[in-house]
Amino acid sequence: MAKKIAIGGDHAGFEYKGKLIQKLESQGYEVKDFGPFSTASVDYPDYVHPLSTAVENGEYDLGIVICGSGNGVAITANKHQGIRAALVWNKELAALARQHNNANVVALPARFIAYELAEEITEVFLTTEFEGGRHANRVNKIACS
Repeated sequence: MAKKIAIGGDHAGFEYKGKLIQKLESQGYEVKDFGPFSTASVDYPDYVHPLSTAVENGEYDLGIVICGSGNGVAITANKHQGIRAALVWNKELAALARQHNNANVVALPARFIAYELAEEITEVFLTTEFEGGRHANRVNKIACS
């Protein structure tokens, strides 16, 4: 069964988001677009909070958030207790975010990486599994009570 992916961000990530949706759907992923739906200036929390809630609740397996720097969307997503969003700008970080941190949301900086790299990062993020073991102990300590 294909993974269900949630994707969203802001106006700076709009172009990458559209291309990634097409790519992912062509690979058999089920993708939900949380917006925005144009290049008009928007406030990313309006899209990232609903996306994060959906990932946190298990409606989607993983999330992709995209803005200019990747920072705003990552900070917003990480406000959710069950989200581990990683700001990623290369393939190695994408792999490590999944392997060691069990990240469930990847944040992409559209103004700092080429689209082709964003696509490669996404592929690595979506296909890399969490290693567990000693990393599970650390990940389990992230949530605060």
